[in-house]
Formats: sequence, C-alpha cells, structure tokens
Amino acid sequence: MSNQPGTPSLGFNEPLIYDRSCEGRQGCTLPSLDVPEVAPSEVYPENLVREADAALPELSEPEVVRHYTRLSTWNFSVDHGFYPLGSCTMKYNPKINEWAARLPGFAQLHPYTPTSLSQGALALMVELEEMLAEVSGMHAISLQPAAGAHGELTAMMAIRGALTKRGNPRNKVLIPDTAHGTNPATVTLNGYIAESISSSDDGYLSAEAVAAKMTDDVAALMLTNPNTIGLFEKNIRDICDIVHQKGGFVFGDGANLNAIMGKARPGDFGVDAMQFNLHKTFSTPHGGGGPGSGPVGVCKELTPFLPNPRPIRLSDGSFSLQMVPESVGRVRSFYGNFGVMVKAYTYLRELGAAGLTKVSEMAVLNANYLHRLIQDDYHIPFGNGRCMHEVVASDKNLAPTGVTTLDVAKGLIDRGFHPPTVYFPLVVKGALMCEPTETESRETIEEFAQAMIEIAELARTDGDALHRAPQLTRVSRLDEATAARKPILTATK
Repeated sequence: MSNQPGTPSLGFNEPLIYDRSCEGRQGCTLPSLDVPEVAPSEVYPENLVREADAALPELSEPEVVRHYTRLSTWNFSVDHGFYPLGSCTMKYNPKINEWAARLPGFAQLHPYTPTSLSQGALALMVELEEMLAEVSGMHAISLQPAAGAHGELTAMMAIRGALTKRGNPRNKVLIPDTAHGTNPATVTLNGYIAESISSSDDGYLSAEAVAAKMTDDVAALMLTNPNTIGLFEKNIRDICDIVHQKGGFVFGDGANLNAIMGKARPGDFGVDAMQFNLHKTFSTPHGGGGPGSGPVGVCKELTPFLPNPRPIRLSDGSFSLQMVPESVGRVRSFYGNFGVMVKAYTYLRELGAAGLTKVSEMAVLNANYLHRLIQDDYHIPFGNGRCMHEVVASDKNLAPTGVTTLDVAKGLIDRGFHPPTVYFPLVVKGALMCEPTETESRETIEEFAQAMIEIAELARTDGDALHRAPQLTRVSRLDEATAARKPILTATK
C-alpha cells in the first residue's frame, strides 16, 4: 500500500454529547439582561410554554469543541482525498467560493430586502442566468429550484404547461435505460406514465428505438447526455428531430455537463429543457443532503412557464423582479439557494470561457487515463476503449475469485480512497462507476488505479482478505442489508 493515503492511525471514539453532560457545567457566559425580564407565559400561549427546562447537555467549551472535532474525523470529504463517485461529480471546491459567499453584502442580506436595496444580489442572479444560458444554449434560465431533481421536476412542469396551452398535455414520457434514476419519479409527480427505452448493445440510444416509441401521446423524451455509462449520445441530433416532429419536447439531464462545457451546448443539438447542478458542475459543496441548487434552462416556447418571480435587467441598467402570468408558480421559497449561486458565479467568473473548456478537456482526459490504467484488470463493457467524463467498469473479471464489486469498494477504503459509485448504472452488472473530474492530478489518478490493480491481484491470491475489508476503519464491515431493513434509530446505552 505504498504511495496510497490509507494508513492505520489513532482514531477517536466519541459518545453521544448527552453522555458527556455534567449538571452545572457551562461553556459560556452571558451578559446581564438590559431589558426587564418577562416570564414566557406573558409572551407565548400557555400550551407552548415548557413546564421544565429543555434537557440540553451541559459541557465546557473544550468538551464541545472536541466532541464535534472528533465526530468530524469520522467523515470522508473531498478535502481529505480522492472522491471518485461516478455521476455525482465530486470535484474540489475552491476556497475562494466560500470567501465570496461570506461577503457581508451577500451572507447578511435578508430575502425580504426591497429590490432597491438588493441590486447587487439581483445583478449576480441575472448575470449567472446569462452565463448559464451561454454555456448551455438555452433561451432562458431560472435559478429557483433547490437541487438537480427539483430542477428536473420544474422543467417537466414547464413542458406540461406548454403542451396544455397547445391543447393536450399528453400522457407518456420516454426514458432511456441509461438515464438518471430520478427521471421516473419526476415523470410520475407530473402525472405522466414513464416508458423505458432500451439502449443498443453498444450503449447508445438509437434513433430507430426512439422513432418506434414516439407517438402522439408522448409528451417528452428525458435523456442524460453524456449518458450514465460515460458515452456521448452520437445520435442526439436525429433523436431530437424525431421527438420534435411528433410535437414532443426533449429534456436533457445536465448532471454530466462537466464533460461538454465549451465543446457542445445542449440547446444547439436540440434539447428543449435541462437542469444544471451548481453543486456538481460548478464546484459548490455537495453531499450530506445539501446545500444544492438546480437551475433549469428552457427553450423560447417554455420560457413563459418558468417559476415566479424572475429577476430581470431593466432598460436603465437596474434590476427588478417580474411576475409572469403563465408561470408554473413558485417552486422554492424566495429565489432559491442564494449562497450556492454566489459560489457558482465566483467559479464561472474565475474560469471564464476558456477555463470552462479546459475543465471539460481535463475531466475527459482524466477519465480516459484511468480507463487505460485499469482496463487489464477490470471489465469495461462499453465505449470500445474510450469514454467521456467517467469510466464504468464491472467485477466480471473477478467473478472466478468470488470477489465482488462490494469487496472492491471496501478494499479501497482501507487504501484511503472513497469508493466509487457501485451497482449503478443498472445496465452494467456489478458496476464500478468512477469519475475523477478535472480537479485530480495525474499522480492521484495513478495512486487510485494502483489501489484498484492491487485489489484485483489480491482477489486472485487471497480473496478472503477482501471479504473482511475494511480493516483500518473505526468499525469493520457492517451488515448493510440488515442496517437498511432494520435500522436502529434510537440511542442505546
């Protein structure tokens, strides 16, 4: 395990903070009241007033700091090391983004601030929309959706609105088997029936397959391009034409935009609506449930249906908010997750057009380099030796040893790497889906590949060792099936 970040080391155990509590202990001093003391019952309804003090833990400041610091060491983050989750684009988050988001004029701005006093924030939002429109080829952008799946939902709401205005919302949506897993849920929430389309044996969606399914009752085709097996849909222009000729719309999942920025624009090859993932492509922190931001971009026909209110630039150069009568309505309180917008704006301004193009070039180069390094030890079923931003391998070559994808993932943990996405996409049995992104160095990719190769070699000589992995973590392998089916949700002594 030389030149790999995994190593045995001292790990801190830490009980629940309540178990460290000691009555009467405190970690701060509060100033004396400078206003008359008022009993809670004089201010709040009687049914909202506690009969006893809240049972909060009582600790000193060092105890509180150590508790949360020790807990933080149990987590893995992109600041610790390589985080190769395929499809999730876990790229490094530049610290200048955090600095910008903490500027007082942004961080302390209340959402109810009048537009006359929030011109800077509105200007940032309008300029961010304009930059995203330029990157994607979309006619208009809304920053309001809170995350990628939320933007996807909003796009399909706009499509339904446009079709209803035409006179028929239709009732089906086509989804390729290489699309993202949130698509069927989005379709159902919009009152449509999801109908799957199988990809060809080479992993691409064929125009013929779409034509066979594209009838007058199909509202839209939802696809991901590049798709989830790391391939750019080479028939995309013909596919979009087929859908448009039948009066449908094409939704393009933008989660993999990191592979094509500056190289191809979804709007130019026929996509009518797409969502962006500011918390993936544009480097804002990602994971742990948020914060996210999933702006939606649409073509001209769908623009009137974007969420209200919309920030706009006025003729005199100032900024305001506009309410549009055909809008699908508000999909998020206020204007969206503003702090994430500031970080994405900073990233875009720092890189510029040439920088974004370089991002895509390096993301694709890194994935293909990783592909070459591991192809002799792992089965890579699609792409004929080439991929876009991610490489999807499988455990097929390891099957004779009894070592599975899960064993490989656990072995990587012992070697200091977060595992890649496993068992997805479903079209690849035993999938290992790796996305190195552009932010990883050649040396890091080589270290990761060496760990993958070392695991494959160990599988052939001592597979049982991998069945027991990980061994260097606070806890060894858990029974994940039981944990999922019978979780313990209460604290136990």
